[in-house]
Amino acid sequence: RGMTEPALELRRPPRLRPGDRVWVVAPSGPVDPARLDRGCAELESWGLQVVRGEHVLDRDRYLAGRDVDRAADLQAAWCDPTAGAVFCARGGSGATRLLGLLDWRAMGAAPPKVLVGYSDITALQEGVATHLGLTSLFGPMPAAETFAGEAPDRASIDHLRRTLFAPEEVQVLHGGQTTCVNPGTARGATVGGTLALLAGSIGTPESRPAAGRVVVLEDITEPAYRIDNLLTQLLRTGWFDGVQGIVLGSWVDCGDDAVETIRERLAPLGVPMISGMPFGHAVPQLTVPLGVPAELDADAGTLTMTVPALE
Repeated sequence: RGMTEPALELRRPPRLRPGDRVWVVAPSGPVDPARLDRGCAELESWGLQVVRGEHVLDRDRYLAGRDVDRAADLQAAWCDPTAGAVFCARGGSGATRLLGLLDWRAMGAAPPKVLVGYSDITALQEGVATHLGLTSLFGPMPAAETFAGEAPDRASIDHLRRTLFAPEEVQVLHGGQTTCVNPGTARGATVGGTLALLAGSIGTPESRPAAGRVVVLEDITEPAYRIDNLLTQLLRTGWFDGVQGIVLGSWVDCGDDAVETIRERLAPLGVPMISGMPFGHAVPQLTVPLGVPAELDADAGTLTMTVPALE
């Protein structure tokens, strides 16, 4: 099992400021051009200079172009010394295919920057933490529905903007529908993201176990029996050994018994645990910093970053 090394402290990239240059790339699924235009316009309205990856509108079946091109865009964005953030246009599938193609040494030599995304981007967030020692933001993406659909959710967009520009304003995460599963308080850096991506990373260099940390979990369109299998895989490999607390987000289209199944599998760990925190694929969608020290108060239903998400 051997997965109980202490949580290592990650560095927090600098916050954004008006005038900063940022990139939008597509490391996963193909991007809708109209949504991309709306999302980039929103970012520009924040005073940001937006650069689009050369291959951001490429298509190859269920992917946003060839692996080598998606990896090249991400690496070019990361190695741009003038850029402050890299936004992933959307999720889907394919990010894990890039992990072995990226020149992490070159990326590590570049100035630290913020990676923004969720869902499939969990794989890249694990990679940025493991190889570059950096925190990231699990939040709305500029060509996804919440950010740039026909009816974008202003509250979700505003929470991301504040996290990027004024992170001390949004250190406390809470939601009106949170439920206490196991009471108590827990402290540790946040780790996690989308369940299927975390389970799929087991055995790879990028897998970051929960020891000493507070886990945040969500997913979409995974039926309860699949969620059971994914959690069982994480439990049996020792990924959860030494976990300090658990925060469950949204489980969109996972079925009515999904959360009951998750509680059944994870409540016996005996650590403070809440469900219903509004992050993940549902609306509204809070931005959750990954790798940042936090305190979970399960009785109050809050997850508080003990430092701002960004420097």
